[in-house]
Amino acid sequence: MGKRHTRIIGVTGGVGCGKSEILSYLKKTYKCRVLLADLVAKQMQEPGSACYGELVSLLGRDVLDEMGNIQKDKMAEKIFQDGTLLKQVNDLIHPAVVTYILQQIEETRKSGEYDFFFIEAALLIETGFDKICDELWYIYAKEEVRRARLKASRGYRDEKITAIMGKQLPEETFRKYCKVVIDNSGTLEKSFDQIDRVLEAYL
Repeated sequence: MGKRHTRIIGVTGGVGCGKSEILSYLKKTYKCRVLLADLVAKQMQEPGSACYGELVSLLGRDVLDEMGNIQKDKMAEKIFQDGTLLKQVNDLIHPAVVTYILQQIEETRKSGEYDFFFIEAALLIETGFDKICDELWYIYAKEEVRRARLKASRGYRDEKITAIMGKQLPEETFRKYCKVVIDNSGTLEKSFDQIDRVLEAYL
């Protein structure tokens, strides 16, 4: 067997579209790696990480617990009261996340072990992942389906769901940037069939 060529695929979609189930299916079914950009961003805030020292300088030592960890609630409180601070934190974390992901892409391609490398990020389009990935996928679900899921799984109320959805990109933008649209409004089996059709054509 020769080395595999790894196709890099960015996965995005609005809140409640069901990305987790899709990613879990991909992991189980295909020879692939799955990386969650949000988890990488969280790692960048831990002691010893590339961003930790500068984050503490920006946020102040009062956000730390006794073990020196940044407390998420205190950090959130500070950055949401101060637009400039929020921008400074994002300007620090986002490039570090992109650098880390680029390293992971290079390592994955060199290893030749995987057919696909899926990178999931809510802000995939806004942070320029269309330039890093071979293609982007949009996990779509009808608004009423997403609302029902968020109420059931997270106990969110309508006002909160509307506020979150209002901050996300409109559907047309997702569709414009994404080569593949997986409609995850119905059963998971239907979504998995769509995925299989796309990926089997690549293999």
